[in-house]
Amino acid sequence: MGDLFQPSHLLVLGIVVFLLFGAKRLPELGKGLGEGLKGFKDGIKNAGEPTPMAQQQNAAPVPPKAEPVEQKQTPVA
Repeated sequence: MGDLFQPSHLLVLGIVVFLLFGAKRLPELGKGLGEGLKGFKDGIKNAGEPTPMAQQQNAAPVPPKAEPVEQKQTPVA
């Protein structure tokens, strides 16, 4: 397992990734990966604090307003 991260292996892996995704998608993938890691770190950091969604779930539910329904009568022949 220690021989897995040799420079030649990493170079081949980089070439394969470049061929699979292309030059245009690599920056998008990197940005998405970075944002995901940042969100994960923030989630771990704030694990003990209640989230706004949890606070909303504990609040009393508000029933939605019902819209008036217009009833149409059809003539009977």
